[in-house]
Amino acid sequence: MICYGPRVYEGDVLAGNWRRPGKGKIPEVPAEQDLVVEDADSGFCGAVVACDKEAVTLEDRFGKRRLFPLAPAAFLLDGKPVTLVRPTAAAPAGPRRSASGSIAVEGLRARVARQSRIYVEGVHDAALVEKIWGHDLRVEGVVVEYLEGVDDLPAIVEEFGPEPGRRLGVLVDHLVPGSKESRIAAEITSPDVLVVGHPFIDIWQAVKPSVLRIPAWPDVPRGVPWKEGVIAALGWRMEPAEAWRRILGAVSAFTDLEPELLGRVEELIDFVTEAP
Repeated sequence: MICYGPRVYEGDVLAGNWRRPGKGKIPEVPAEQDLVVEDADSGFCGAVVACDKEAVTLEDRFGKRRLFPLAPAAFLLDGKPVTLVRPTAAAPAGPRRSASGSIAVEGLRARVARQSRIYVEGVHDAALVEKIWGHDLRVEGVVVEYLEGVDDLPAIVEEFGPEPGRRLGVLVDHLVPGSKESRIAAEITSPDVLVVGHPFIDIWQAVKPSVLRIPAWPDVPRGVPWKEGVIAALGWRMEPAEAWRRILGAVSAFTDLEPELLGRVEELIDFVTEAP
């Protein structure tokens, strides 16, 4: 839930000096992620995006963030004064899970890298794969590299020299029937190379819109650079690099990604780690 404008309350919630001693105990509320509150002094309304022992960060519907101290009775929740407190970390109920959902290997020391590799199109793809599957890749000794596009993929595959025990997996953006990417992928015939892809124009779209608190990824007209078009349509006043940091920072686990990407990355990891 996000505040879309000034809230209307019955009466004046600030009337009667509600902060004075003896007025009644102000409830303490854990500052859980996405809890929507209003700063009583400034009227700034937003969702909790971070909290430490001294302060809480709120983000409003425009993406603006402000830091507020965890002062007594400093916030309003549904029009009533509350004191925000730092949430108590819950004790793990079972084996710790990695961001990909796999069982985390405690005390992990990265395995010596295999000869097999996974290639992705760009640096953003590589960063997202690392954030979600980095633990798994280190367990398996798989290195991910980015290509800066797939136009020269056949030559890149030939240079890599795939063979049993030295496999190559490639993740391609916008791999749909009739696309340029699909025609390039069809040129790769080696049994030791697996080219898979997702339907999204850019890896940004593989992040669920709800994670960014937007209704959907906007449609961008032909002829308009896709990233710049998305930023303009969403009203974000930032450069693509900053927008990507915002998107990647909102992702914490595999549940934040679309299944069309999840399945393909898991498929590539299985392919390059399969025994010859």
